[in-house]
This record gives sequence, structure tokens and C-alpha cells, in this order.
Amino acid sequence: MANKKVVVLPGDDAAPEGMNATMEVLRAMRLSIDFDEFPPGERWVRGETDAKARAAIDNSDTTLFGSTSGKTTSIGYLRWGKQTYANVRPTRYLKGFRSPLARPEGIDYLIVRENLEDLYLGLEGPLGDLAPLQLKSRILRGPLDTSRRGIYAIKVITEAATRRVVEFACQLAMKRKRAGGKGKVTVTSKYNMLHESDGLFRKVAEETVATHPEITYEQFIVDDFARRVVASPHDLDVVVLPNLYGDILSDAAAGTIGGLGVAPSGCYGDNYAYFESVHGTAPDIMGMGIINPTASMLAAAMMLEYLGLKSEAARLDDAIRKVYAEGRALTPDQGGKSGTIDFARAVIDAL
Repeated sequence: MANKKVVVLPGDDAAPEGMNATMEVLRAMRLSIDFDEFPPGERWVRGETDAKARAAIDNSDTTLFGSTSGKTTSIGYLRWGKQTYANVRPTRYLKGFRSPLARPEGIDYLIVRENLEDLYLGLEGPLGDLAPLQLKSRILRGPLDTSRRGIYAIKVITEAATRRVVEFACQLAMKRKRAGGKGKVTVTSKYNMLHESDGLFRKVAEETVATHPEITYEQFIVDDFARRVVASPHDLDVVVLPNLYGDILSDAAAGTIGGLGVAPSGCYGDNYAYFESVHGTAPDIMGMGIINPTASMLAAAMMLEYLGLKSEAARLDDAIRKVYAEGRALTPDQGGKSGTIDFARAVIDAL
């Protein structure tokens, strides 16, 4: 059987340090994978390297991505070029994570974020450009004043994009139910104020989940859901929400289990997926050798499962779990004194 092909884009600032540690672990596992590794974004020849990365992505089974501050430019191609519309961000507590909650044990749910539209289309401009449209505000009960100096942003929610990401969430919920989970989908948006856009998201979600009678359904206004992330996270199973809310609330969710250093993610489309940490590039600790590689390693475990290497994914996940349970080789963000490479070597020993 031919080896899988994986593109590795380490990213910018401190992100490559976490990726290097992750790659040490993956190499130690002696996987049936050919890795096509690119340099950190700081060493990219803009345009030329991006073109090579896109070609490599097109010729690969998946991509393992670090994090970008703008120097690594292929992230847009991975998302919009490959139509990876479902951003899955697990929120799962492992013993040893530095959670601020009194009882974090048992927290285990998925946030599924629509990944391609909403406000992330970047449709912004001077407020005055809207003057010819003579827009009327339902809230103000009158015309929008476009004479003031300001900026507008357009939020886009489409029926097709909503339906496919909610269906994706339903499939995950059913998979988790077969494994002994709740089989529940939670939908959240600001449908009480944004009746048309977020209201459409809610309506399409209701219709889609209704086609799966084996799934339990619930919905909450997004500000109420923010409270539930902190107050009752054990009740959640699979949560699906629009792009912006998903980006914000998945960070909040990560904070309840131990921070962004332990938060992985995968971005899935119908024909491609890529995997990355949720955290940013951490320029403030660049070169210090202390960035937590857990998020990148857990993302790599998600990648292995996507590639069909389920036993290898479980093996990596179990090794990370053991290192945290022992607590002897943790990075400073988790209350330890070990460096990035020390953590990686502890995971290799645990393998």
C-alpha cells in the first residue's frame, strides 16, 4: 500500500518550534507517511514558495499546519481553495491539564465552526459607500445614517453553507453516539437580534437535524451559550455555529480545560482536510523553546485518524495522555518547567 503524502507548513514566529517537536514524535512513530516539509514563513520567498506549497497541497492527502501571522500565505488556499468548510475544535480535558475549573474531569465535546463565510469574507468599506442603497434599520425604525465617518462590514450566511456544516455536525454526533456518547447537537447564534442572517442559520439547522431523529437537538442564543461553556460544559456534545462565534467561543472553551496550548483543530471539506493548533504564532516567546506543542500533537493525532491510521492516532493520543498524567515534563503554561523538546521526548518515551 502506498505511503500517505502529508505537507508540513510549520508557520511563523514560535509556531515552527511546536511543529518541530511534533515532527520529532511523528518520525519516532515510523509511520507510512511521506512528509513534504516547508521552511518557516520567515524564510519564504513570497509568491514563489506559496506556489510550490499550493502545488504540494494539491498532490497530498492532507496538510499539517502550524500557525501564521501573515508570512505563511497558503492558509487561504487551504481554507477557501480546498473548501474546508467545517472547522472542528475538540474541547477535551485530560488529567494534568491546568484547568481553572473546580471539576473539569469529563469535559469532552466538539465545536464545529462554519469556516468559509459570515464576517470572515472581509467585505468592509467606508460607511458612505452604502448611501445609494438607502438602507433602513429594523432596530432604529428608520434609514441608516451614512453621513458619519465610519466603516461597515457585511455578514453573509447562506442556506447551502449552513446546511452542509450542520449535516457534518450531525454525522459527528451520530458517530459519537455509536461510541457511547450523547448523540446531541447544540446550535447557537444571535437569532434574537439578527432575525434574518442568524435566524436563517437557526432555521436551516432545525430542518437539517430534524432529518436525523436519533439525534437530540437544542439551541441557545449565543450569549447564553457563552455562559454554558463555563457553567455546564459537561452537558455539551457537538456544537455547531457560524464562523465568528465559533472562532471566539472555541478560545473560551479552550480556556476552561487548560488554554490554547492544548487545543487542536481540523478543517474538513468534502475532498480535503488540514490540521492545525488553535493558538496563534506566540511571537512573544519566539526562540525561547517553551511553546507548548500539545495542540500541534493532538492535531497530528486527528490527522492520523483522518488518514485511516486509527491505531496510530490512538497510540499518539495515549502517549500524550500519559505525559500529562505523570506531570513531570510539562511546559510553563501548564505549570511545569520543561521546554518544548523536553515534552516531545517525554511523549516519545511514552510511546
